[in-house]
Amino acid sequence: MVYMEPSSQWLPPAPPGAIRAPAARVSSPSSPFGDPEPPELGAPTEEGKRSWRKRLTAPFVALLAALSKLKALLLLLPNLKLLTTAGTMAVSVAAYSLIWGWTFAFGFVVLLLVHEMGHVFQLRREGIHASTPMFIPFLGAIITARSLGENATAEARVGLAGPILGGLGSALCLVVWRLTGNSFWEALAFVGFLLNLFNLLPVTPLDGGRAMAAMAPAMWFVGLAMMVAFLFLTHFHNPIVLLFILIGGLDSSRRWRLRRDGGEEQQAYYRVRPMTRAIVAAVYLSLIALFVLGMTATNLHATL
Repeated sequence: MVYMEPSSQWLPPAPPGAIRAPAARVSSPSSPFGDPEPPELGAPTEEGKRSWRKRLTAPFVALLAALSKLKALLLLLPNLKLLTTAGTMAVSVAAYSLIWGWTFAFGFVVLLLVHEMGHVFQLRREGIHASTPMFIPFLGAIITARSLGENATAEARVGLAGPILGGLGSALCLVVWRLTGNSFWEALAFVGFLLNLFNLLPVTPLDGGRAMAAMAPAMWFVGLAMMVAFLFLTHFHNPIVLLFILIGGLDSSRRWRLRRDGGEEQQAYYRVRPMTRAIVAAVYLSLIALFVLGMTATNLHATL
């Protein structure tokens, strides 16, 4: 239900003649009592003219009102972000179910949602409006924002917030597996740890690349080299990795040129205190170690 405030200008137009002030009485010279003479027989009265005009224009008034409501609905649709998130989640679950089945596909998409909400929460803590996640089958999920913070330190916080919350979600799956012995949760925990570990590769626009903005931007190209080496090892059988190489190569090159030629404003963006850089590095390396331990604890890496 849409509630329009009383001050809103979104109102359907009033029918012509629907609301009029009462006409003033005008004395007629031919009437000694000030009343107008009766109209001639067959001549249309003023009220009759109004009635006919109202009948003729009523369909157009109704059409204008309907179009106004339709316009308001169309303006509202882009703001239904929850519908967008739920819809793309459903499409992703359907796509992944072709490989893993419905149950595991749903669990995997929920882990993706937990990861992305880490970015959303941190962006909002930085005072930046962030969209709700949009899911892309076989590519993960994305959120959009006008910026990632005032400087590289804020960008690193936003980038690492996803793996931190996503890692907690994967750890919860591991705990449930230990308590129940159900291998479903073991497999889900392993995939969750792997997903978050992949996102820590030091190349933009992955989360590890965001952390490297505050640590060592030159590592973007090391991350690209790692992905290219992985593509060779898999004999080019992974088009998703190739896509990330293309996107990461273009984004890293663009940001490197901007950092080099952008002047004092860009230099200030990447200026990070040594202590802050050390904290970011400690969190980054700790997450990698924890995710590797989590994958080892599930004992599934030898069977996949």
